Amino acid sequence: MSTLPLDAFYDLTQVGEVAVSPTGDRVAFTTTEYDPDADEPVASLFVAPADGSRDPHRLTRVSGASSPAWSPAGDRLAFVAARDEDADRRVGRDDEDDGDADAADAGAGGDEEPTPQVWAFDLALGGDARQVTDFEEGAEEFDWGPDGERLVVAARDPTDAERAYLDGREEGEPVETERLQHKLDGVGYTDTVTTYLHVVDAETGDAERLDDAHGGGAYQGLSGMEPDWGANDRIAFTSCREENPDDTLVRDVFTIHPDGTGLRRLTDGDLSANAPTWSPDGDRLAFCAGDPVNWCVPTQVYLYADGEYGSLTADLDRTVARGGAPAWADDDTLYCLVADEARTRLVRVAADPDAAVAGGPATAAETADADGAPPAAERVFEAQGDDRAMGAFDLSADGGRAGFAFSHPSDGQDVYAVDAADLDAAEETDAESLARLSAVNADLTDEYAMPEARRIEWESDGEHVSGIVYHDPDVDLSDGDHPLVVAIHGGPISYDEPVFSFAHAALTSRGYVVLRPNYRGGSSYGREFAEALKGQWGTHEVTDIANGVDDVVERGWVDDDRVFGYGFSYGGIAQGFLVTQEPDLFTAAAPEHGIYDLRSAYGTDDSHVWMENEYGLPWENPEGIDASSSITDAGNIETPLLVTAGQEDWRCPPSQSEQLYVAAKKQGVDARLVLYENEHHNIGTPDRAIHRLEEVTAWYARHDPAVDDPDAADPHDRADEEPQ
Repeated sequence: MSTLPLDAFYDLTQVGEVAVSPTGDRVAFTTTEYDPDADEPVASLFVAPADGSRDPHRLTRVSGASSPAWSPAGDRLAFVAARDEDADRRVGRDDEDDGDADAADAGAGGDEEPTPQVWAFDLALGGDARQVTDFEEGAEEFDWGPDGERLVVAARDPTDAERAYLDGREEGEPVETERLQHKLDGVGYTDTVTTYLHVVDAETGDAERLDDAHGGGAYQGLSGMEPDWGANDRIAFTSCREENPDDTLVRDVFTIHPDGTGLRRLTDGDLSANAPTWSPDGDRLAFCAGDPVNWCVPTQVYLYADGEYGSLTADLDRTVARGGAPAWADDDTLYCLVADEARTRLVRVAADPDAAVAGGPATAAETADADGAPPAAERVFEAQGDDRAMGAFDLSADGGRAGFAFSHPSDGQDVYAVDAADLDAAEETDAESLARLSAVNADLTDEYAMPEARRIEWESDGEHVSGIVYHDPDVDLSDGDHPLVVAIHGGPISYDEPVFSFAHAALTSRGYVVLRPNYRGGSSYGREFAEALKGQWGTHEVTDIANGVDDVVERGWVDDDRVFGYGFSYGGIAQGFLVTQEPDLFTAAAPEHGIYDLRSAYGTDDSHVWMENEYGLPWENPEGIDASSSITDAGNIETPLLVTAGQEDWRCPPSQSEQLYVAAKKQGVDARLVLYENEHHNIGTPDRAIHRLEEVTAWYARHDPAVDDPDAADPHDRADEEPQ
């Protein structure tokens, strides 16, 4: 097969969320595709029969779709999208109502971009989606009421003074704030506007604000309120009502009646709670919760019942996987995705109040270890295997069918469904009902070389450390002369497992072997493993990564003169430590969007609460903070550095990358800085995703001793581009 061209990124499709219909006969899912003309991602909504008998049907022809949710009867499918205003809401309006007329003009294609609103398809009647909500600041999240006639919607509701301030900001007036959490990456400078829950009539769109159901907290703009409307006619949500909400990661679970009465706080300020989910009968509430002070403690599944709450998974010593919200199979059984030894996998949890362990995550784990009670959670669905990752898990309301996404290095990322009875299958051949519902990247996987992956282990300081090795299927590793890319995951509370990745394929199809090390300080191996880096960055991960490189060299797979660094966020941070502590390790490195000086990051990033939890305040622990800042050892840099950053990255501010770049350049080290304007802590437009890979591969070629003429293979020279 041919080498994967970098501009084939435009042909990539990524699966997002999965929602199974109430009776399990259909599966809705979202995707992100890419428009080369507009240079932007395009979010779409699909629905497919759960038995895989037909190809998925694209429901949305207009860009934008997230958070798909079936009505209780399964006849309607709602979602959030920023579309032009529904024609039904534009025609026949009274021109004398200036406010509404202005809003209509904006929604109908005026200068203002449309705001996200809830829309719904009537799948029984057919036709295009109908706009349900019309919030001035847009709708953020929603859930159906049990009667299917109402929804609960989270939306910001500014006062007149706040509205005037927001309008002024749109016109370029200065930021004015007295908030401690003064900005959030991807959100912007924060303001004082409150997010409330509203009960909305699904037919008319009429909305009633629930004054006591409001959000709050340092990360409200990122976490949301996550409303869930139960069969008991109570709405659960999360919020922070602490005395100093901008100075804590505490989030509590609350419930309220849909008429706005009866507010209850269910948790006691000892958790960072999320994803509340009512049992089918509405008698119990499951949710996930982490430790608000120590993020190394695994996030656990909690149960609230009979006025008390406790952890159901404390004994696992494994964290709930990212996006792994609990899903009820029946009133006594839950399923949830967890991170387990570099593998996202499914566990079944008995929702037994007697088995719930009281206390915050750390206390609950210690209690579970001491009492020796049988575990409430069991690992299931071995049919997944260990060569692919699972995500976006959902169950039908009747508990009979599950939908999810599998990500496999060579087969792609796609949507699957399986009967719940087959979740005990030990082998894929035993799961007779398992159906693949999509093949969204078939054009890529059929035409271009996709990598093979294998798991490896090595010893580091007496500990066993694992990693994933990717290589082109035509590459014979035993040849031993291959270049190596050490791709370091972010976090550091994260992990790597075999997945489908355009970047991996782009590198391996060009002859690189890719090593993704699961260094100490990451997750999926329990609390002790994660705490290895707590308050001491630049220690164990450096040792583990360097030993991983030595291991693949000693296996005879790669050339130790052709080793290249690669990684985003903490993957960039780790490269800062590696090039200052192990200057002979990398032939060249490419740290992206990292932090290299913790002292100057404080207050310029959006993570002051985390910093205090991890290190204390800079003026209270200057020695510890400087010891974990690679910039203090910048005099050791010899490795050529390609340093990249986002201009509006407030998780890892661009000034950090500029410091590292200037420190290298000042010493005569070959260095290059790439700054992406208007970009946050992510990889923005498709053009920039392609440019990033062009920069990285060109940098490696420039410094690869085996490449005679790196300019001849400059990927910036696209064959399909005309000279400018």
